[in-house]
Amino acid sequence: MIDYPLLQALAAVITEKGFEKASKKLFITQSAVSRRIRQLESTLGEPVLVRSQPPKLTVTGQRLLNHLQQVMQLEVALGMANIAEDSAYDKPLTVRLATNADSLATWLPEALAVPESAMAGKLKFELVVEDQSVTLNRMKAGEVMICISSHPEPVNGGSVDALGALPYKAVASPAFIERHGLDAELSDLPSLVFDENDTLQHEFLDDFNYGKPKFIHSCPSSEGFKQMIIAGLGYGLLPELQIGNSLDNGELVDLKPTYVINTPLFWHYWHTESPQLKALRQHALCVAQNRLKQ
Repeated sequence: MIDYPLLQALAAVITEKGFEKASKKLFITQSAVSRRIRQLESTLGEPVLVRSQPPKLTVTGQRLLNHLQQVMQLEVALGMANIAEDSAYDKPLTVRLATNADSLATWLPEALAVPESAMAGKLKFELVVEDQSVTLNRMKAGEVMICISSHPEPVNGGSVDALGALPYKAVASPAFIERHGLDAELSDLPSLVFDENDTLQHEFLDDFNYGKPKFIHSCPSSEGFKQMIIAGLGYGLLPELQIGNSLDNGELVDLKPTYVINTPLFWHYWHTESPQLKALRQHALCVAQNRLKQ
């Protein structure tokens, strides 16, 4: 039998990227976290962690966390049953979800607000925000229950539904265009990316044979990204949903009016999906049908 507090210690070390932060999350000492990991490894007879900085899972450790996520799915179902049977039961149930920042800034909040009275206010979301090209790594490592990714292939033990595509346009502020002109070699001008995993800017430049960007601002915030473009610090790719009426009111200018990059998005989930998370997924698919490009 697996001792689940030991698995929870393993999960905390991975999600918090270290033993010290894991101890704070679990409200135990750092040495207690280390003992739990050693006990788990002693029981299994093999390591579950690579003691790097940050720590990484071994193959066995990854399988254990995948198992833990699926057990947590069942706990969500049991917890929601308790809520249905006992009106005094108000303990929130945690759903850990990996998503890209642009989804979080546009359509995802509506998707998470499931309009079912039994679930309203009962699901506590922990969001892990990364570029859509790498969020699936969190699912592969067993760190999350749900993942929004640009990759269509499901992980072992998981399933996937297509959400639609998030269209992006290349935009800049009028002040930026006045300073640099529209005929400039865009690869030479200041541009913005979300982080080192964000390649939309590079795809855009490649499509017009501009070459690699030479001057890059890194801004890991969707709203900050837009505000930096409006302020004239650089040009960049913004979701049409986030652009809103900024083109119509002259706040932003479309650098290539006929050009759009469509980034496909997929909802990844475990086979052991609870009825409540199935309802969440179905609501998210409904919202995506209306908000994303199909």
